[in-house]
Amino acid sequence: MALNLNKDLKAYYSIKEVADMFGLTPSTLRYWEREFPHLKPHVGNGQVRQYTKDDIESLRVIHNLVKVRGFKLSAARKMMHANRKGVDKSVTIIEKLTEVRDHLTELKNALAEIR
Repeated sequence: MALNLNKDLKAYYSIKEVADMFGLTPSTLRYWEREFPHLKPHVGNGQVRQYTKDDIESLRVIHNLVKVRGFKLSAARKMMHANRKGVDKSVTIIEKLTEVRDHLTELKNALAEIR
């Protein structure tokens, strides 16, 4: 049997871990589960929620629409229902552009220190 070098072997994440990833409270995640029907983490024994990577990807899109771009929940729900692939793509593009902007800002600050 070959050694698996993939460090990201975790199949499920707890609600606390996911809430920390997005800077949210667990109650916000439970509320979003009621508002977005496609968001259904596995609920195990004792009502413990277990989020998969797909659930986390859906939450990333919801978080971007609601917390970053400022959409109301109803508008975000409509956008995701009408054009999920388009929303996913636009969120990815916005995140990449934000990374590029942050990198350029760091370069600008580094150049300013040299002068």
